[in-house]
This record gives sequence, structure tokens and C-alpha cells, in this order.
Amino acid sequence: MNQPLAYVHPGAKIAKNVVIEPFTTIHNNVEIGEGTWIGSNVTIMEGARIGKNCNIFPGAVISAVPQDLKFGGEESLAIIGDNCTIRECVTVNRGTIASGQTRLGNNCLVMATAHIAHDCHIGDNAIIVNGVALAGHVTVGNYAIIGGLAAVHQFISIGDHAMISGGSLVRKDVPPYTKAAKEPLSYVGINSVGLRRRGFTPEKIREIQNIYRILYQKNYNTTQALSIIEAEMEATPERDEIILFIRNSSRGVMKGYTGF
Repeated sequence: MNQPLAYVHPGAKIAKNVVIEPFTTIHNNVEIGEGTWIGSNVTIMEGARIGKNCNIFPGAVISAVPQDLKFGGEESLAIIGDNCTIRECVTVNRGTIASGQTRLGNNCLVMATAHIAHDCHIGDNAIIVNGVALAGHVTVGNYAIIGGLAAVHQFISIGDHAMISGGSLVRKDVPPYTKAAKEPLSYVGINSVGLRRRGFTPEKIREIQNIYRILYQKNYNTTQALSIIEAEMEATPERDEIILFIRNSSRGVMKGYTGF
């Protein structure tokens, strides 16, 4: 249902049952899937690919050119998965030549005024809370939660099921399954409540806790801790995911918090 006061470029590909409210502008080279609702005063610019059954609230700007002085006008995309909710005044910039796309997975919630910069790659079921600022090239895992007003440095990686406290300054990578808080950002435990809600067994949660006790609470350096984990703990997908994440970290992972 295309309202007469909305503008849709003839080159945009819009599924027949998409609802577009008045005063919205949709540019050329845009694709929007079935069942999506686009609120009033939304701007969807070239390169946007929006999935099915999304809700995009007033004031959002999707697929604007990157805020990157190196951007040379190259063609790139901003991809939004299915069943996503993007609240008021969110901005999602499209990618650059570095990766060609900014990507948001399925079933994500991005709350009001959050900013997702160029070449960010966000997994499924992630929650980005009000006012979060993701710099360029940030990777966010599945089911990760980033608390309100957190600022995330460029090239940071945030693992699956991680939870970051509101107002945090994220300068180091945040490994999967952890909770991150304090200043400087530090390990404050595993996200046990979130893991239980997602069906992790008590035995699996204890396994993850034991891995992070070795990493953060036994006074080993990272190399020593990883060696001990590999030697002494049974190989499981979760163990291997944690080891691989830490070994692949280019910025280094957050440190342990010494206040507990």
C-alpha cells in the first residue's frame, strides 16, 4: 500500500504487500521484501536490501553513503535481514570497497537513534539498544546485546551471546558468552541468564564458566590459558569457538576485572 504522499523511485523493487507511509522517500536500486512496514519520514537510499516482515520506524535513514573520507562513491549495499525492527532515527550506512556491504541479520532489534556505520556485520537476533554508536568494520555476533549509549571502536569484534553494559566504551574485542562492564571495559562473568533463556543446559553453562575462569581468574597470560584449556578441557563447539575468537582477535580481548 503506497501512500500518495510517499515517493518511490520507479527503479525500486517493492513487494506488493509492503506498506509505505506518507512522506517517506525510497531511492533507486532499493529492494524491500514482503510484509515490511515503512513508517512516515523514513529515507531509504540506493543500495538498500530490506528483507521480509521488517518494521522501520519514522526518521530512520537506511543505506546513506558512509561517513568515511576514503569512500570514493563505489557501489555498495546495506542489507537488512528478515523480521527486523529498526526504531526511530536509526542510521545504517552502506558499505565501502573494504567489504562491499553493511549487513544486519535476521530477527534483530535496533532501538531509537542507534548508528550502524559502514561495513558493520551484525548476526541474527542481536539487540542494539538506544543511542549505541558502532564505528566502521565492527562485527557483532548472534544474540549479542549492546547496552544503551555504548560506543564501539572500529574493527571491534563482539562474540555470540555477549552482553555489553550500557554506556560502555568498547576498545577491545568481547569474547562470546561473556558480560562486559566497568571502565576500562572488563570481563565481569558469563551471560548465564541469557544462555539459560536460549536453552543452554546447566552443564554447558558450567563448561563455559570453567573456560573463562582459566582465562580471567587464574593469573595466566592469554597464551598460557589457551594452552591449558586445549590440554585439559574436552573439545566442544563452544570451547573451540572461544579459542578461535581469542586467537583471531586483531585488537586484543578485554581484560579481567580485578574488583571481584
